[in-house]
Amino acid sequence: MGNKEQYAELVLILEEKAVASKRSGYDYVVKPIPDSDIPGQLDPRVYAVQQQQAAFMASADKPQLDPSDMTSFVKTIRTVFGWQNEDITRTKVDTAYKTINGSNGLISLRIYTPPQEGLKPAIVFFHGGGFIGGTVDVVEHPCQALAEKSGAVVISVDYRLAPEHAFPAGLTDCFEAVQWVYEHAREIGADPQKIAVSGDSAGGNLATVCALMDRDQGTGMIKYQALIYPTVNMAGIETEDFKWSLDAYDIQHHQELIIPSVEGLGGMSQIILGLYLQNNAEPSNPYFSPLLAENLSGMPATLIVVGEYDYLRLECEAYARKLTRSGVATKLIQYNGMDHAFLDKTGLYPQAEDCTKEIAKEIKRLFA
Repeated sequence: MGNKEQYAELVLILEEKAVASKRSGYDYVVKPIPDSDIPGQLDPRVYAVQQQQAAFMASADKPQLDPSDMTSFVKTIRTVFGWQNEDITRTKVDTAYKTINGSNGLISLRIYTPPQEGLKPAIVFFHGGGFIGGTVDVVEHPCQALAEKSGAVVISVDYRLAPEHAFPAGLTDCFEAVQWVYEHAREIGADPQKIAVSGDSAGGNLATVCALMDRDQGTGMIKYQALIYPTVNMAGIETEDFKWSLDAYDIQHHQELIIPSVEGLGGMSQIILGLYLQNNAEPSNPYFSPLLAENLSGMPATLIVVGEYDYLRLECEAYARKLTRSGVATKLIQYNGMDHAFLDKTGLYPQAEDCTKEIAKEIKRLFA
């Protein structure tokens, strides 16, 4: 069996072996490692990539990260964010480029349109990158796959990045992009009453904060949110729902890779916080740390996707509990053996493709 056939089989196994239950009131789905029954370890593909990365970081050619030199630090971080992923679409998805006016200047959009006839749902997507990096190029293939599988128009937003553009500049771009899609939906073949937001990591934060702003302003544009390992408590404040502990992770194997990976992402949070906020808001501001919002009632139906070995997993679980208590229909999917940023590995990790399939399934169900 060739690599493509093996990959396709692993994607099917992820769907077949999913285990669904209720947890703290929300729908909880666990997707096991498709080709291993051993608990407490990395997926074989993640293990291989993390080994490569560890070897690179141990080499003399590794990039030098100096947090005391912010310009150099940001430049270096931007070079290591993202992954050269693959186009997994099987039909033609049209790509259009659009520039719109925003209050901070021009905002670039990439619009991915599947071949279905008639008005389609719209998914406004925000890329990850810690608010200081990432690009629409990195998520191009995931967005194309999401458009194909969901039958929705996907609009990827090239929002402004910190530290050149501090909070709330990037967030403002994102919300104004949602407003533009709502007001111009029919021009791009979309139904203004069927708009969802989505994003990975920092993009997941921007997506759910846009939904929070939409609720607060009473604009009623966003009907669904699909949050891929979002950061929702950048302040790191313990709450009724959230307390971070390494003991919450089942680590039976690959400790030498899992622990530095999990803890390393947590260590970056305070640096990113300073670069993004720049004293323009308190870290507890719910438009920065939405888990700390006093009330989440009235938010749209929610899907949260997490990796088992992601530092953000515990705050994502806390967000699912709080949304559920607030009366929001919530589903959380955990991919066992996965680390952070697995969507970037589309075409390499079958979990990345399965993630787009799961979002597409929910979009079709909600907007049927």
